[in-house]
Amino acid sequence: MARSPFTLAAAVTAALPGAEVVGARILTAGGDGRFDSAVATLADGSEVAIRVGDDDETARELAAESIALRALTAGARAMLPFRAPDYVGETLLSEGRALVTGLLPGFQIEAGHVPGGRGAAESMGSSIAAVHALPASVVRSAGLTARSADESREDIRQLVDRAAATGRVPARLTVRWREAVGDDDLWRFESAVNLGGTQATSFLFEDDPEQGPTVVGILNWHGLSLGDPAVDLAWLSSAPDAASDVYAAYAAASDRAPDNALAVRARLLAELEFARWLVHGDLLRRPDIMDDATSLLESLSEGLRERDLSVIAARSEGVDSAMDALNRVPATAAARINTSMQTDAYNPEDLLPGEDTAEVVVGAEGVISDEVVLGDATEDLSDLAESDLLPRDETLNAELPVVEPVDRPGNDGSGSDPAEEAQRAARAALQRWTNSSSE
Repeated sequence: MARSPFTLAAAVTAALPGAEVVGARILTAGGDGRFDSAVATLADGSEVAIRVGDDDETARELAAESIALRALTAGARAMLPFRAPDYVGETLLSEGRALVTGLLPGFQIEAGHVPGGRGAAESMGSSIAAVHALPASVVRSAGLTARSADESREDIRQLVDRAAATGRVPARLTVRWREAVGDDDLWRFESAVNLGGTQATSFLFEDDPEQGPTVVGILNWHGLSLGDPAVDLAWLSSAPDAASDVYAAYAAASDRAPDNALAVRARLLAELEFARWLVHGDLLRRPDIMDDATSLLESLSEGLRERDLSVIAARSEGVDSAMDALNRVPATAAARINTSMQTDAYNPEDLLPGEDTAEVVVGAEGVISDEVVLGDATEDLSDLAESDLLPRDETLNAELPVVEPVDRPGNDGSGSDPAEEAQRAARAALQRWTNSSSE
């Protein structure tokens, strides 16, 4: 693709008739380039982001994003303590779909660098809870996917069966996953509006002098749906320092019925990303993908504790859901994590191979199919490869994150205030990232 920012900016006038573009610049943060992206400056001083995709996959993602952003009415947006991109318009550019949205300011933090304590972790937890508190009508009125707990469970059952049918999944993982699917208590949850599997880099932060990094925006709404809230917490397997604080803040901010199995399902879903990758490779008849997924699954299996062959055991005994690390990550693990902003920062969750997608133009309405196609491509697996799902050169004994709020004493006797420690960690994270407006 590699279109120039000025070529992309020209599409803004087609998507937004009457708009006067006075400047353009590249919008990227080193992602994998699935989209051509740019920032266009309008005559009134406002800035918009434009993304263009040329293939069916990116076109579907942009179409889904368009519908999701329009489903967020003014009333729904008022319920959120952060901003979501505004829908501006869309058009076609050289037969590629172009989506124009408002530009959100802020910086991103990769999952492994999210510090625990006050600041980023707590803000992320409360922000996820706010999304999950949106009324179901936001999803249903837009015709987006809605799944009950039983339907979510059946999706997982089919995924496990499809993966096992390849003959590439270690037996102990198959046993573990099937026992989890068979555990009725694990699947007693209330469906919630969710982002379809958000990632750490979906959150945009600004630095608060008192609280540290605070979420001011969330990107990547193309997976907006109604279903298992655990999908938006699976990324915490890649954020060991922050996981317990994110869960605690989520629980404190949530007005939903307690879900004691939330953290367990989230970690189960993180494991199953490897299974999705395997099934995807099988569907495409790609031995390289299947070999990569097999290596990841074998590493995961080797890290299981002998006494911990099921998620049920993890929940009842408080162990680490068999995600202890080993001492190597397969060399063929997927590419580095995507950290781009409103451009190629995405999580391809629903590729729906072979499905025709209607073109969407400015003002058009559409409905995203709720058909489930197992084995669709998953998001970048490097986050998981670097998480505690897979090996590290150390002996881990972490406990499963809990959903109850955590009390933090003001002084641990060492003369160090945990809140101040968290602030320093948050500031350190801030130093590693730059504001998107500087790009």
